[in-house]
Amino acid sequence: MSSALWFLVVLGPLVFVHELGHYLAARLFRIRIDGFSIGFGPEIFGWTDKHRTRWRISVLPLGGYVKFAGDMNAASQPDPEAARLSPAERERLFQFKPIWQRAVVVAAGPMINFAFAILIFAALFTTVGQPYTVPKVAGIVPNSAAQAAGIKPGDMIVRLEGQSVRRFEDIINVIAINPGHPLNMTIARDGRQIDLSITPRRVEERDRFGNVYERGLIGLQATGRDVIRLNPFQAVGAATAQTLALTKSMATTLWQIVSGRRAVTELGGPLKIADYSGQSAALGLVPLVTFIALISINLGFVNLLPVPMLDGGHLVLYAIEGVRGRPVSPKVLEWSFRTGLALVLSLMLFLTVNDLASFGVWNTLARIFS
Repeated sequence: MSSALWFLVVLGPLVFVHELGHYLAARLFRIRIDGFSIGFGPEIFGWTDKHRTRWRISVLPLGGYVKFAGDMNAASQPDPEAARLSPAERERLFQFKPIWQRAVVVAAGPMINFAFAILIFAALFTTVGQPYTVPKVAGIVPNSAAQAAGIKPGDMIVRLEGQSVRRFEDIINVIAINPGHPLNMTIARDGRQIDLSITPRRVEERDRFGNVYERGLIGLQATGRDVIRLNPFQAVGAATAQTLALTKSMATTLWQIVSGRRAVTELGGPLKIADYSGQSAALGLVPLVTFIALISINLGFVNLLPVPMLDGGHLVLYAIEGVRGRPVSPKVLEWSFRTGLALVLSLMLFLTVNDLASFGVWNTLARIFS
């Protein structure tokens, strides 16, 4: 129950922020909005504002939507009957706006999620501070990947996978998500730079909550870590870099799962998010706020995937429309939305089964009925 409550605390505001991005962009282009919903299904309560927009809280808190006038449903599938309206009425409908305006409205949702994460990280870096460890090797774990690669104490890590390394923390996540995969690293030693390849070893770890996960380790020992408070300008830059790095990690991890380098069992759904929400809250305010920023990035990233029903799918259709010079046919549009709905529902079902397996539900049932 505690995890469920923290799940609502984490996801509810992020869904609101996401849909608020769509809403504000639509208002900017004078698009009429019929509804703004947090959650799906029957309305629990709501109100109608002076612009005739119905604001509602719905039963299923697993997302939300902004419904534009002239749409058949919450997925913004255009209503063919809208073409019969007068030119004055069509002027304020989303489907009759120029492509670039529709694209801005659709992209505004994911983009505001990324911006929200940047805001959270910037606030943390100015108040709590940002961890900083000089990327200098203090020691090498015997028989480790670092020793096999020829790294020595005193070496400075300059680049990893073509990206400059400013602090030791920059390499931790890259190493963690690439177990068993060779990485290009550049070190500085005695005034010269040396390029080498290093392959993180696969290790299985268990955290204090009993979660088991696989990660990569190379066996480097660093110097002492400082926590530095940044000024607002530095904080925004560092927060933007942090958000971009986490987004890249999500894309890399997803590709690893698609390509078979990672098991699909590592994917988590709503139940796992709820579980981690409760765990993050138990660790304190800073871990909880950091987790909220991470989920905000995740929400923005997932919605940009080119799947019909998601924002990324809409952007793909607008790109096709721009190339063809006319929208795709209503039949193609209908089937794309049906396919997207089937994919999303199938994925949600799969992730839920995955989550229950990670909690040991299926093993318990098997023991009970065996």
